[in-house]
Formats: sequence, C-alpha cells, structure tokens
Amino acid sequence: MTASTADSFSGRFDGACVLITGGLGFIGSNLAHRLIGLGATVTVVDSLIPEYGGNLFNIRGIEDRIKVNIADVRDPYSMNFLVQGQDYLFNLAGQTSHMDSMRDPYTDLDINCRAQLAILEACRRFNPQIKLVYASTRQIYGKPDYLPVDERHLLHPTDVNGINKMAGEWYHILYNNVYGIGASALRLTNTYGPRMRVKDARQTFLGIWLKRLIDGEPIQVWGDGLQIRDFTYVDDCVEVLLLTAANPSAHGQIFNLGSDETINLRDLAALVCEIGEGGQYEVIPFPADRKQIDIGDYYGDYRLIQGRLGWRPRYSLREGLARTIAFYRAHREHYW
Repeated sequence: MTASTADSFSGRFDGACVLITGGLGFIGSNLAHRLIGLGATVTVVDSLIPEYGGNLFNIRGIEDRIKVNIADVRDPYSMNFLVQGQDYLFNLAGQTSHMDSMRDPYTDLDINCRAQLAILEACRRFNPQIKLVYASTRQIYGKPDYLPVDERHLLHPTDVNGINKMAGEWYHILYNNVYGIGASALRLTNTYGPRMRVKDARQTFLGIWLKRLIDGEPIQVWGDGLQIRDFTYVDDCVEVLLLTAANPSAHGQIFNLGSDETINLRDLAALVCEIGEGGQYEVIPFPADRKQIDIGDYYGDYRLIQGRLGWRPRYSLREGLARTIAFYRAHREHYW
C-alpha cells in the first residue's frame, strides 16, 4: 500500500456510520478495530452461530466503543432496521465451509443467496444511498483454465458454496446497476491472520494447520502437496475493503485480490514449521469427499484493482504468518 492509497480514505470514515455483517467474525472484527481507529461509529451484526466463526473475544479492546447486535442476516426485519442511517455496509456474513455447503446445501442457499437478497432489498427500501462492499471469493472460478486468474476468467465453481457465492455477488452488482445502490464485490483469496477460526477447517485450512502446530501435532497436507496458492494477510484485506468503499469509481465493479507471492502447500507447511520454531508436517492422500471439490492450483491477478484504486498487498507471507502464530500463542484459550 502506498501513502497515496491511505490518503484516499484517511478522512472518509471519520464520523461515518458503518454496519458490518458478520462483524464478530474474522475479517469483520479486524475491520471493526480499524474503523474505530479511523473515527467511525460502528455497528456489528452477527448471529454467533457456533459453526460460523463469530467470537466475542474478537472485539476485545473496543467492546465499549461499538454497538453489537446479535441477529441473523436471514431475518429481514432485523436487516430492515439495521441498515437505516448507515453510510457504509460491509457485507461479510456468509457460510464459508465448502464441505458444509455440500452436506447441507439448503442452509448455504439461505445464507449466501436468500439473505443477500434480503439485505439488498432492505437497502433499496430503507437506505438507497448506502455504500456497500460484498466479500466474494475466488472459489467461484473453480478449477482455473489459466494462471494467474483475472476477472475475465470464466466462472465454473466446483461446489454449492461457490455457486451460491456467485449468485450473492451478482445480486449486489445487479442492485448497483438497476437501483443505483453503490455496491462493489471483492473476490477474496485465502485470507488469514489474527482472529480467524482455527478450531477446524470451516474457514480456512491454514487455521487448523496453525492450531496443530501450536498443539504439537503434525500438519496434514492433502494430496501431493504441490498445489499452488496465494494468500492475503487480513490487514491487507481490511485496507482494500476500506479503499473500495471510499471510492465511488469502484461502484458496480468486481475486483480480484491477490499476492506477489505464490507457494505450494508442501513448502507452505515447511515455512509454517520454520516460523513456529518446531512442528512437522505429513503428506497424506486426499479424503475422498475433499478431492471431488479441490481446485488444483490457484493464484490471482490483482492488476485491475491496483490500476483502478492503487491497492497492492503490503505484508509478506513470512511476516503475516509470524504475526498470526504469535497471536494464537498469546490467546489460544479464546479460539481452541
């Protein structure tokens, strides 16, 4: 991130009213901390359903400076009320587990499609001036046809979650184009960092890797371990969320996130063990249900958002992993 990038929104959120769905979760809580520092009035809404990553410890230190509303985005009456008077909405609530989406597709449909439509209808009816950023995912591309993947790549998701997230993304763009609600979508890729869910792999496989490292258990790498990935440290993700919300030129746009580094999973496991000063990993066959929805290699092309908004990642993978491991060693009792 350049100095000019920070300057482009440095005063935009001072005194602004901001609503974050999924605000007690991983990215939402990190965003809330940053917005409080920028002088915003922040309301977070979260269902605190155990499987979805919300954690009250995530707002430790700012709990008396934000409003917390325990509600489900599937409840249109709550959303109709909550969107009123807000300047910005960061729509981060969602069901993220690919395996859960395959086992229970109707719940995934309710959260990632029907609820998104209800949120947008609430904005259309009660606050059409709101600025909205939707957290989409690189998963909607499916198995890449070419690398790096840019925004022109065809969409062919490999699981129910990807299909529903694709629909949720396009509802936002549709409401921007038809109703003039200033909405943008960011296709996130392997976001990691402090406050992410680590007790299982529902949010990201890297979370359970770090838990196993700290517990002294071997990290399990599935397949041959040569699958290539890119990663986004959560502070870089927060930066791009703010930048996108603050720039009217982003309305109606879809942007990839990405990294200047790529790494295969075997090398990533070795790096995690090195930074963690111990630990080991083992390469094991894919579980049958996982292999069917694995996307192989993926890394994104983020040149579009770099050219349009000036964003580029600031944290190296090594630095981000070191910060993340240190966080969980200090606070493990709140996340295990």
